Amino acid sequence: MSSYESKLSRRAFGGAVAAGATVAAVGVSAADAQAQTPLEERPFKAAPHRRGKRPNILFILGDDLGWADLSSYGAPHIKTPNLDRLARQGVRFTDAYSGSATCSPTRFSLYTGRFPGRTKGGLAEPIADRSVGLEPTHPTLASLLRDAGYATALIGKWHCGYLPDYSPTKSGWDEFFGNFGGALEYYSKLGLGGEYDLYEGDVREGDAEYKDLRYYTRILTERASEYVQRDHGDQPWLLNLNFTTPHWPWIAEGDEEESAEIVRRVKAGQKGALWHQDGGSVEKYTEMVQDLDRSIGEVLRALKKSGQERDTLVFFASDNGGERFSYNWPLSGNKSSLKEGGIRVPTIVRWPARLDGGQVSHEPVFTPDWTATLLEIGGARPHPAYKLDGTSLAPYLLKGERLAERELFWRVRGERALRRGDWKYYRGKGGQDQLFNLAEDRREQADRAVDEPKLLGELKAAWERTDKGLLPYPGE
Repeated sequence: MSSYESKLSRRAFGGAVAAGATVAAVGVSAADAQAQTPLEERPFKAAPHRRGKRPNILFILGDDLGWADLSSYGAPHIKTPNLDRLARQGVRFTDAYSGSATCSPTRFSLYTGRFPGRTKGGLAEPIADRSVGLEPTHPTLASLLRDAGYATALIGKWHCGYLPDYSPTKSGWDEFFGNFGGALEYYSKLGLGGEYDLYEGDVREGDAEYKDLRYYTRILTERASEYVQRDHGDQPWLLNLNFTTPHWPWIAEGDEEESAEIVRRVKAGQKGALWHQDGGSVEKYTEMVQDLDRSIGEVLRALKKSGQERDTLVFFASDNGGERFSYNWPLSGNKSSLKEGGIRVPTIVRWPARLDGGQVSHEPVFTPDWTATLLEIGGARPHPAYKLDGTSLAPYLLKGERLAERELFWRVRGERALRRGDWKYYRGKGGQDQLFNLAEDRREQADRAVDEPKLLGELKAAWERTDKGLLPYPGE
């Protein structure tokens, strides 16, 4: 174990004790407290003796879920037994990051394996109109795996462009069922512009004989459960399951009256009605997260019933940091910010055939790494004209090879960040260059810029070298 891992293990153990004390203080039962306490820290160690065939890939994204919104990550008031179980059966990452601080840029980084700023569509933070999207000519995780023999499907939120020019079925997914926009009302399926946004392929369900007006999370869960139980023969499959939960509007299953009021506002032309600025609560958010956990549990049970569990790599993460009601402690910042709370996300990987369970990895990783990893594991070659910005974690996960120290890069309008080892360079909208040692200060409160001017200069220069290779933002 490296000294860095050792330090994090001791801190994480202390966090587990503190979380246990918290749940005891609020009167949670001993059994629930055990389920809610962060998992025992067993540092990651590869199991190269284990063998398996090319896996199916079930890639699950939550939407705006904060880093500590799972009980296995320390939330004292949210119970997520299914995701906790997934972590006990696989590897939980403490220092995993999204590719950006908002929805669509992170999805661009996942689907392309590249920084969002490599493509015009990735510059939108997030996409809000029909002017840009993921170009169908750009190779994607789905198109490359499909070329390598995978069946591919995307169920849920796309948010990488609108019809007629952009869609999952134009970018490598054989099947699509879900919504195109960044948000929708959970019952009516009305999107940000008041349009009905539930599609089967490139056709709106509303244009067919019926509309499914049930709670959206329930519909996606049923669809995903059907897909993973389908007889695919010997063909491996990729399923991107993109929930909108717990993204606003803050509506849980059964909240028909609240839904009807939001629909009334949308139809009356009230701009921003779906943002639900006058609604929601910590309790409602907790209800939504716990429903997400139940839904994922249902899909995982369907997978087990199908007999494919051993040979399926299950990945779970959030698309960016949490929003208004998230529990991000001890991180600072939230969605849209490049502080830790805006980009550090809960991340769990399970592959019974190849990975031992109950492990924790402290390696800094981010979204483009998973694209490179899944392509290698799936036997797909990246397109030579589109260099990946991520590093494949397959040698680390499957063979125990050390990850070389590298730099993780982020850029959003008005903010910049770069992480190398324990150190993070950050500049916020105020324009001040800051330096934080994340091993000692995850909350980013102790600015070390004055103490470490040489290191600050190195990391700033590294950020600017990468930035020069990216597209400029419109108007800059």
